[in-house]
Amino acid sequence: MGFVVQVVIQPSYGTPGARRHWADTLAQAVPFEPIRPSPADLAQLNTVHPGGRARFWGATAKHDKRMDSLALGDVVLLTGRKHVLAIGEVGHPFRDPAFARRLWRPDPTKCLWSNVYSFRHYWPVHMPYEEIWALPGFTTGDNFMGLRFLAPEKAAVVLAHIAADRRSAPAADDEICHAAV
Repeated sequence: MGFVVQVVIQPSYGTPGARRHWADTLAQAVPFEPIRPSPADLAQLNTVHPGGRARFWGATAKHDKRMDSLALGDVVLLTGRKHVLAIGEVGHPFRDPAFARRLWRPDPTKCLWSNVYSFRHYWPVHMPYEEIWALPGFTTGDNFMGLRFLAPEKAAVVLAHIAADRRSAPAADDEICHAAV
């Protein structure tokens, strides 16, 4: 059996905190060495992102088990405001709560992220949920609340639908990509 690409749908723009995190680590690639990842994660990040910069997103500890399966090349649809706002191809996924706190500087009273992943490719898009709802296996009105790993058959349908987006040139590390909302 060959490599199977997972597809994840993840809300990423629904709260003021999420929008701030988007501006900090998705709208632009950030230099990761000053944020002090572990030596092993730094080595992996440098392998995937030789320029020393990457776009990052993450998930809270309640998702640890699912996040353990996230791998290089998996695809994430970042959602908000009833749209897919970006498509990302995972670079390096890792668990490092201290790195996440340094990266996003969260309000300590809010949910803290422990899982972090970089994007080796990133495409800003503005795809209404209706496009996803129209695909086989999806439900009209589903607002994609919460982190969701798609079943393989749904993942295949989504990958086919977004293939044209992924064939275009991804955003450059030095390119600023604000969410189109």
